[in-house]
Amino acid sequence: MREIFVIGIGTGNPDHVTIQAINALKGADCVFIPTKGAKKEELASVRREICERYLDAERTETIEFAVPQREIEGRSYTEGVDEWHAAIAATYSDLIAGLKPDDKAAFLVWGDPSLYDSTLRILERIRDRVEFSVSVIPGITSIQALAASHRIPVNLVGKPVEITTGRLLAELGLQADSTVVMLDGIQAFSKIDDPDAEIFWGAYLGTEDEIIHSGRLVDVADEIVRMRAEARERHGWIMDIYLLRKGRDFEE
Repeated sequence: MREIFVIGIGTGNPDHVTIQAINALKGADCVFIPTKGAKKEELASVRREICERYLDAERTETIEFAVPQREIEGRSYTEGVDEWHAAIAATYSDLIAGLKPDDKAAFLVWGDPSLYDSTLRILERIRDRVEFSVSVIPGITSIQALAASHRIPVNLVGKPVEITTGRLLAELGLQADSTVVMLDGIQAFSKIDDPDAEIFWGAYLGTEDEIIHSGRLVDVADEIVRMRAEARERHGWIMDIYLLRKGRDFEE
């Protein structure tokens, strides 16, 4: 049976790739590399660098494929994502069907496959189209990389942590003592009116282009918006994440 490895590769630094991930890669007959157009070429380049560093090109083939674009016009968020996943599923089905019956292939996932990545749920969509098994190899998450770069723990002592998106933060506001926010294209943090909140922000974490900034939210929000816009213009894309925190350890 075909076997698919879904491998977390960290946040863009090839040194984030674990020994378990390297061993899985070396056991693959091919590696699928997604491309997302010229503006996001660097995302594919990191995956190519990982393959060049750890694989024998004569032993393991790399197969590049274009990721379908997500349509948002006239659709709700969930409708747009569902349509987009269906289009990606069709691409995955064709890729896997093109393998030999006993081949092993790998998808390289930014961060960790369990956290705001849809590779696993998209693979589930095509179970009835092509036969394959799945093995998951965890990776370093952007949350871990953010905390490491700021040299902070994510949680306050004895307090919970919420992981959410910019869209939901904008809708619901700040709910927890420690809130990790991902996928925030609307800079929802800049609309939070809480004088006690601190922000720990980072972009391109783990790479030579890494940018971090922190402070009281009301003091640094505008500066982060400016830094984010400049970085996006410079690179053509941005991946960022932040922690909003209020309170102190051992406070009741």
